Amino acid sequence: MSAELRIAPRLVTIEGGEGAGKSTVLRALREALLAAGCEVVSTREPGGTPLAERIRDLLLTAGDEPVHAHTELLLMFAARAQHVQEVVLPALARGAWVVSDRFTDSSYAYQGAARGIEVEFIAELERRAVGLQPGLTLLLDLPVANARERTRGRDLLGGVSPDRIERERDEFFERVRAGFLQRAAQQPQRIRVIDASADPDTVAARARGALEAYRRGLES
Repeated sequence: MSAELRIAPRLVTIEGGEGAGKSTVLRALREALLAAGCEVVSTREPGGTPLAERIRDLLLTAGDEPVHAHTELLLMFAARAQHVQEVVLPALARGAWVVSDRFTDSSYAYQGAARGIEVEFIAELERRAVGLQPGLTLLLDLPVANARERTRGRDLLGGVSPDRIERERDEFFERVRAGFLQRAAQQPQRIRVIDASADPDTVAARARGALEAYRRGLES
């Protein structure tokens, strides 16, 4: 694969911290694209293929052995490389839209800003193992205290224990949020920040509006 990033106009990614409402927004974008007559592949990271889902389990299941930051990063990119080759590239090649819950920006926020891994190392992995950059990224921004309240309620209702990353302290998630916002400030043409503190319907409507504006721009 080329060591340069290629912009994929029909690749749309949704980013944000835990509890920001990414799944709800993904469904809203999928429905909007289907209503417009587009083929849509909706997917997630880490995951999206059987092998990548097994790597996801390794990443998110808490165990007795601590996971080194570089181990976490490399596993993320192993899953991402498989996801790109098996799902994203074939869908884009046939003209479909791909909407992904997380993509490479998450590694810059979680393993870069929060874990302290060098941006240059992440960028090199992005170029060589992924090679793609989304045409549009929607960053659902939510204060950490609000996110904690949402995930606490979600876990209680669903009877699901927090995964390994969700168990991190608030300081970790503050760094994640700051990392995302820094990426958005650096790439405002691609990354649109959406206030995710509103009710889900409002957030979904804002996301659909951003997608519609982006599609109009592609057609003009």
